Amino acid sequence: MSNRLGKTVIPILVGTLLASGAITAYAASQDLLPDIGTTAGSTLSINQELAMGDFYLRKLRAGAPLINDPLLLNYINQLGDRLVQSANSVRTPFHFFLVNNDEINAFAFFGGNVVIHSGLFRYVENESELASVLAHEISHVTQRHLARAMESQKNSAPLTWAGTFGSILLAMANPQLGMAALSGTLAGTQQGIISFTQANEQEADRIGIQVLQRAGFNPQAMPDFLQRLADMSRYATKPPEMLLTHPLPESRLADARNRANQMRVTPVHSSQDFLFARVRALGMYGSQDNPFNEVLLNRWAKGNIRQQQAARYGRAIQAYQAKKYDDARNTLQPLLKKSPDNPWFLDLITDIDIGQQRAAQAISRLQKVPDVQDNPVLQINLANAYVEDHQAAAASKILRRYTYAHPNDPNGWDLLAQAYAAQGLNNEEMAAHAENLALDGELDQAISLLSSASSHSKLGSLEQARYDARIDQLRALQQRFRKYEKS
Repeated sequence: MSNRLGKTVIPILVGTLLASGAITAYAASQDLLPDIGTTAGSTLSINQELAMGDFYLRKLRAGAPLINDPLLLNYINQLGDRLVQSANSVRTPFHFFLVNNDEINAFAFFGGNVVIHSGLFRYVENESELASVLAHEISHVTQRHLARAMESQKNSAPLTWAGTFGSILLAMANPQLGMAALSGTLAGTQQGIISFTQANEQEADRIGIQVLQRAGFNPQAMPDFLQRLADMSRYATKPPEMLLTHPLPESRLADARNRANQMRVTPVHSSQDFLFARVRALGMYGSQDNPFNEVLLNRWAKGNIRQQQAARYGRAIQAYQAKKYDDARNTLQPLLKKSPDNPWFLDLITDIDIGQQRAAQAISRLQKVPDVQDNPVLQINLANAYVEDHQAAAASKILRRYTYAHPNDPNGWDLLAQAYAAQGLNNEEMAAHAENLALDGELDQAISLLSSASSHSKLGSLEQARYDARIDQLRALQQRFRKYEKS
């Protein structure tokens, strides 16, 4: 089940970029670095940071072209979690997101939220390079760089400053405004803030490369990726987005390479999941007709076994995107025959089945998978197939469990609303729609829908009590968010 929604991006509060820092350090001196990122508690508590992260994440969902692809999100969250387990000073949960944008960029903001652009999959050569970007952004969060920046602005109210900082950096996630708009803003009175964040970059690089190595990735990946950015900048009329406000002088790159050379290195091969994720991101999102896609698939078709599998999977995606369903099925079938329980293949063949109005065939196949009840990707695929096969009651049964376990996944609520609508359960349909509105920060509309559902329910029923309790929760959330709205 793929997601290809595109939206206009709105202002959000973001962290800073990967490409500006000096990446370091000796493996032997990992624990000797000053932990200056753990201050700022007097300005912003962890609970406040989590609340602000929740607020801005809802704004991001409402306006950014987020990719709600279950497979890709599952992959980057597993990769991110592996890195977080090797990080120190972790005070918040972490969540990783993808935004549909061909530019090379990544950012982090309050509450352990990390966002990468889909364009990164075009420019990273291996999994360690992708992990290096995530490790850097994780370090921004663990070192509490936004909270420290707020503390440094002691003459401003913290929440007011947070709003200013968010508006300054909004263009990092905006594919329409781009970094040109951001650069113009930075030329003004906020130079002090930006200078401070450049110091943060150096710390995030130092700590990020330690996290990268401890998690079992190649520390050389950081300078390798930075070198590629520098080379792109040297011969391009427009530098990569990451470098427009964070230049990468040769001295910094040399220092990064020198320090990485002093770290213990073991050969690291990209996982099969990375190869599948890369061709899926390139084949389903962004500029799908980019010549690079053909170059990559042709090169991998002549590579090792794992690359050949990924190339075939990429070809099947191309055929599916072109609605050439028979070609897609024939291309994918050898992979599926060899690995019938592989979620990457099952997800795509389910989409092909639905494209050919064979939802019943998809249901039969998915029901035979041993771990379908334990795999969220397969669960959402099965529910989607039930909806398409007009088995709304069966879909609802799966989706009630799914949305309970994954309340922040809009896919689940969207499908559940469809399933309830098909059964004529209008109150439940409104409640499911309300949850998606709440995820987008549209709390007034969510409360309105739930109020309507409550008023049409039997007086004193469990359903009415459930709707009313949820209304109370959302009103409490409104009260908590009001201070950030004003900022």
